[in-house]
Amino acid sequence: MTINKIGVLGAGAWGTALASMARRAGRDVVLWAHEAEVVTSVNDSQVNAVYLPDIPLEPGIHATTDVNEAIDADAVLVVTPAQFLRSVTEQCSAGWPDGVPAVLCSKGIEQGTLQMMNEVAAETLPQAPVAVLSGPTFAAEVARDQPAAATLAVEDEALQDNLTTALSTSRFRLYKSSDVAGAEVGGVVKNVLAIACGISEGRNLGDNARAALITRGLAEIARMGRAKGGRTETFMGLSGLGDLTLTCNAMQSRNFSLGVALGQGEKLTDILNSRLSVAEGVFSAEGVVQLGNKLGIHMPICEAVDAVLNRDADIDDTISALLARPQTTEIL
Repeated sequence: MTINKIGVLGAGAWGTALASMARRAGRDVVLWAHEAEVVTSVNDSQVNAVYLPDIPLEPGIHATTDVNEAIDADAVLVVTPAQFLRSVTEQCSAGWPDGVPAVLCSKGIEQGTLQMMNEVAAETLPQAPVAVLSGPTFAAEVARDQPAAATLAVEDEALQDNLTTALSTSRFRLYKSSDVAGAEVGGVVKNVLAIACGISEGRNLGDNARAALITRGLAEIARMGRAKGGRTETFMGLSGLGDLTLTCNAMQSRNFSLGVALGQGEKLTDILNSRLSVAEGVFSAEGVVQLGNKLGIHMPICEAVDAVLNRDADIDDTISALLARPQTTEIL
């Protein structure tokens, strides 16, 4: 299988950056956008003025509002927000060519069903092999062709090789994995943990506190990942520790910066209303906690974030409760 044409579903910052990266890798690229103004901007000016302004895109990307143009490809990158994945893939299902892989690039858990994105895609696109692309990658840096690395997880080894070849460049390095579940759990839970780290930063709790949150947060990722069938070594890699470290330490992170604003006393509704982009951790927190309860695992940091976001818990009281938990043995 030769992958020459790449479709990209979703023209937010990350989808646009991936479209530019795939074009840089020498592929024909069709980028599907919901907004007509994004299509016009990409096609006429080679920039996404709405979601990724001031960053020139690789020439030759074709943007469209016709989803069928984008799925007429050798592989499709699915980069829609997690809560819209089902509706978009259901819309595409009838026209999705048999055997064309769906590479999931969004990080989240579906509210209500508590399904990971690979589980949603397996239901709605049964004819498509599913892969997960995840790792420590900020959209703007990838779009500018700054060095980055990520995990490409897919069970079929031949497809691993083909997708890695098709999507890699000299400055975008992919590492192959067969652990789809493990790669996805890392991307989901780290967004919730980044909000916790942001709150800590906004409350001026110091670097020690953030390091503790990252380390114990990694234990929560590992617990959930293993319960979903993932492998421990995956959580030590780019889609686990790598993504967690990046997201919990930089204001470029939408989830971290949202947490900082919360920690500084801003209201969640005001923060969300002031932003165009989606902070997936806000939508994932409740689902992560519910899934943890369903799986019988304890995730105290995620539970604390959920309480602050969804149950109006006082931030200082929540921090005190976390610090007052009984002493335990350190186990990943």
